[in-house]
Amino acid sequence: PLPSLLQTETLAVSSPRPPPPPAAMDDAHVIQGISWSDMVAHMERGGMDRGMVYFGYNLILHYVYSYLPDPPVSPAAALSLSAAPSPNDGVDRISRLPDAVLRDIVSRLPAKDAARTAALASRWRPLWRSAPLTLADSHLLPDGGAGGQLVIGAASPRAVTAAVSRVLAAHPGPFRCVHLTRTTMEEHRGEMARWLDILAAKGVQELVFVNRPLPIDLRLPATIFSCASLTRLHLGIWRLPDTAAVPRAARFPNLRDLGLYWNSMEDRDLDFMLERSPVLESLFILGFQSGLRLRLVNQSLRCIQLGFSFAEDIDLVDAPRLERLFQFAELTESPKMNNGRSTRKRSSVIKIGSAPKLRVLGYLKPGEQELAGNKENIVPSVQILGIEVQFGVRNTVKKVPGFLRCFPNLETLHVQSPDRFHLQSRPISEESTGKVSVKFWQEGGPIKCILQSIKKVFFYEFRGSRSEVSFLKFVAEKARVLEQMVVVVCIECFSPGDDNVRVKLKPLTSAKWNSKACRLELFRSPVTDGSGPAYNHELASDFEFADPFDLKYYKKAGRISVS
Repeated sequence: PLPSLLQTETLAVSSPRPPPPPAAMDDAHVIQGISWSDMVAHMERGGMDRGMVYFGYNLILHYVYSYLPDPPVSPAAALSLSAAPSPNDGVDRISRLPDAVLRDIVSRLPAKDAARTAALASRWRPLWRSAPLTLADSHLLPDGGAGGQLVIGAASPRAVTAAVSRVLAAHPGPFRCVHLTRTTMEEHRGEMARWLDILAAKGVQELVFVNRPLPIDLRLPATIFSCASLTRLHLGIWRLPDTAAVPRAARFPNLRDLGLYWNSMEDRDLDFMLERSPVLESLFILGFQSGLRLRLVNQSLRCIQLGFSFAEDIDLVDAPRLERLFQFAELTESPKMNNGRSTRKRSSVIKIGSAPKLRVLGYLKPGEQELAGNKENIVPSVQILGIEVQFGVRNTVKKVPGFLRCFPNLETLHVQSPDRFHLQSRPISEESTGKVSVKFWQEGGPIKCILQSIKKVFFYEFRGSRSEVSFLKFVAEKARVLEQMVVVVCIECFSPGDDNVRVKLKPLTSAKWNSKACRLELFRSPVTDGSGPAYNHELASDFEFADPFDLKYYKKAGRISVS
């Protein structure tokens, strides 16, 4: 019977201690561009146990799984017919529906439930095979995936892997959506290759394919380039195929959404995938096992997101449809190692050549990133900008005016002030520290967007330093069309029984505001863990959400009275 295809045994999902890696792995595998032997040697020199390496692997898995798209169906979804009339005449009205409607119903069920519909009535028996199927291997676990993602050291879910193989072989396709994230691919290389062959032949539309390391650089079969039916593709923790050996005719003619998570690949491999995706609209890159150089010549991309990456250079050579470019949680050092020592990062460069529709940009870091051309690189299209500024570092603050002059038509500015942990995470010379007064901003010359176009300013994690207050006061006194200034005050500024926040903000509230129509709004930050800029990658690629930096959860925190 069809349901037997999906039967799995009870699986152990935890282990008291992960086993040591095979000796054969020592020189063959890399993480973030570091060989296994170099990483272990580096950690042991620092007095750490090699077991910490497993912690690092699991941390990578945690981030990958956190950002992966959810399957479109869930075994935990609630079904309710309480609002519908229910005549007690014993007539099976659902089975009387047209085949097309019934197939649509089946295609919206998890694979295990879809197969079980064959037991309902004779009318349903052929429908499971003829309906576009959604298959998520996590749904085949005994708990339906409710226990969360498996970690390194957990038992390999061989029964789930076997069930996936049976389902893919038995169902004629097409496959509406397939999520394969639970298999230790190194142990199942044969199945992995056959899965891709089957998916390519049976017209998979959406594919999420993640390698559970170790090893972290397992080579992904080049068959992936045969999946021409794909509209959505997310790949995690692979070494991508060497595209130099891929047939030049290989293409993703229908691909609109591409996600790459902690993969190892050459610049030419990324270029190849973009060139072969003529209708691609969204690119998401999380992590990168080497420095990222993105040279974009693409006629279709509308949104690019780069997270936990060391971006050496971003060159928007020709991107006529690009509307949004985001960077979040950017690494501050190169992930490459040189004899066990990390290589310091030089300032990364963003060059905006031709991107006439680029409207949303951020989070940029003055002092750590450069806009190629500076004054010559005017970007008139950008209306919403996010920047991260270390207001305790004078040399960084001095870079801000030059950044803002590149965006003469800016309407909304989001400013993130990093916490002390971030400031202390890298050495800062005494000469670079110091407070910046309003005089610095006043004597630095006009900033067109501040004077003429800025309507909204959001300042996150305000700590009340003189440099922060001076910047906000300068904006308040110069911005002619400012409508709204939102200041989210860091939690550490609040002390029981005192008026610390109002004292720190007094120079701002007593300033002579240029725009009489502007309102100042203060909120108490809900952030308590010292994290960086708040970011939602799903909203970032949602074009119905006009300002993806304006995260409303800040406003759920306590409002502070200005009076």
